[in-house]
Amino acid sequence: MQNSRAADVVEFRRRLSSDPDDRVTWHNLAAAEGDVGHAAEAEDAARRALALGIAAPETRLVLARALLAQRRLDEAERVFEEALALRPAYVDAHRDLAQLRWMRTGQTEPALRRLESEIKRTPREPGLHWVKSLVLEFSGDPSAALAAAETGLNEAADPIPLLRQAAHLCTDFGDPARALAFARRAASLAPAGSGAEIIVCEALLACGRLNEAGEIAASLFARHPFNQYVVATQAIVWRLLGDPRYAMLYDYDSLVDVQQLELPSGWSSLDEFLAELAADLEALHGFHTHPLQQSVRGGSQLPLYAPELARRPIGALFRGIEAAVARYLTNVGPGGDPVRSRNVGRFAISTAWSIRLVSGGHHVDHVHPNGWLSSACYVALPRAIGKGGTHPGREGWLRFGRPCFRTDPRLTADHFVKPEAGSLVLFPAYMWHGVEPFESEEPRLAVAFDVVPG
Repeated sequence: MQNSRAADVVEFRRRLSSDPDDRVTWHNLAAAEGDVGHAAEAEDAARRALALGIAAPETRLVLARALLAQRRLDEAERVFEEALALRPAYVDAHRDLAQLRWMRTGQTEPALRRLESEIKRTPREPGLHWVKSLVLEFSGDPSAALAAAETGLNEAADPIPLLRQAAHLCTDFGDPARALAFARRAASLAPAGSGAEIIVCEALLACGRLNEAGEIAASLFARHPFNQYVVATQAIVWRLLGDPRYAMLYDYDSLVDVQQLELPSGWSSLDEFLAELAADLEALHGFHTHPLQQSVRGGSQLPLYAPELARRPIGALFRGIEAAVARYLTNVGPGGDPVRSRNVGRFAISTAWSIRLVSGGHHVDHVHPNGWLSSACYVALPRAIGKGGTHPGREGWLRFGRPCFRTDPRLTADHFVKPEAGSLVLFPAYMWHGVEPFESEEPRLAVAFDVVPG
């Protein structure tokens, strides 16, 4: 996606060179610059579109997101509100504003205040109920999240996002039959080729109907062999059925690689480098709590864009990371599986971020749908790592193999990696992974990124 959006940036700038007063193209440029992580350029282009008289609330949404990416939080809040003044039921703006207020405060009341007001005014807008359900889910109240989704379904006519949300929450509540009913309704409404059958597959796995789930997974895998979520779901089906192909996809010995970072030039020791890197990242982590629709719980997430990557220690880290990824690809080599079949020796880092977990923090199990390879690079770790937790002796460890949805029979993790400061773990983006909770006054600071074929 980033490559295509980078091409869009070039094309939009070409058009503006001959027509600098084209406000629509300035808006499109702002959106494209934002998508490739150029927040300052996105802000400049959005402001130019506004100065030329564009009235679309979408332009203010792009501007607000650019301000947020630059951590100008008060300004971002104000511009999100401006977008909502133009379109009061604008779902994307409500979602981003609610998330921002949730991350800043860790409290649901300020996050939901503007949204609740609009729901009272426009109760039949399904997207508003979906946003409310998300906020309640990620703030740790799944019962209220399900109630919000059901309220939306009673008000609106079978909106797909709400049905998917209700199916997911019912699975988590241990009500797989109801989850399957919601999932089938969602799939029946989804356009052909959308891949919505995946939620039916998950609900069937929760019901223990493995053969039916297997038919759907096999069909999706045949059509979408590089869709990381499809691959991950197929792997779970194979594991539940005892199919040896699971071991091919989850070949931990050859596909999960742990490397020690090399000492970058300019530092006398790896400990000195990691200490400076940790201080730099800590200064950038400014939110109270985690975002919506991400795996982190009990901590904050910091996207790493071009300005962050230009900072001396972070830039040095990623130069070392690129060398480590190149070694991984050399060692893995070519082959017929979803990793090796795309390995031509070239790669690009598509997205990067830092996670700061605090006491009680963890990651729910997840995959990286838009990646090829994924990662965890450990910068600073609490001394409590490995002293307890759900799996005794594995507190704060990286785990693999347990899906994010319930299955019947239930599956547990089947591989663990102990974090070490200065170590980098590389693995296929389709591998289910999470982090065990830990208790400590010291944070767990890491950097992660996705790699795509070059």
